[in-house]
Amino acid sequence: MKNGTQSFFSMILKMKLLTGLIFCSMILGASSILSFVHEATLGAWDMWRAYSDMKEANWIGADKYFHTRGNYDAAQRGPGGAWAAEVISDARENFQGFLSRGHEDVAEDQKANQWGRSGQDPNHFRPSGLPDKY
Repeated sequence: MKNGTQSFFSMILKMKLLTGLIFCSMILGASSILSFVHEATLGAWDMWRAYSDMKEANWIGADKYFHTRGNYDAAQRGPGGAWAAEVISDARENFQGFLSRGHEDVAEDQKANQWGRSGQDPNHFRPSGLPDKY
């Protein structure tokens, strides 16, 4: 009977261990999902801020800089921010392409978007004379 009791308690111990591992992985999974959502929210805010700055600056030839800066700032937040930047950029460019804006201009904007998301310096697209505020 002793072997049966030890086997029973061994099985209970393994079940508790397995339950604990599953519970911990659920907590970690939920934590990473919340982190992604937080990064995406902040990334969307970065994109909005770049758009608002572009409208405020009203500077001819600065749109590529602001595209790049918004994507760069969002991507610096992490995977969620990079995802938000890509979704927002693609939606904006697809909408503008739908409105028959030049396909060359859309392609150039997408290059600027990708430049920023890849972590390269947004100032590469900065026009001369743009105030330091931006």
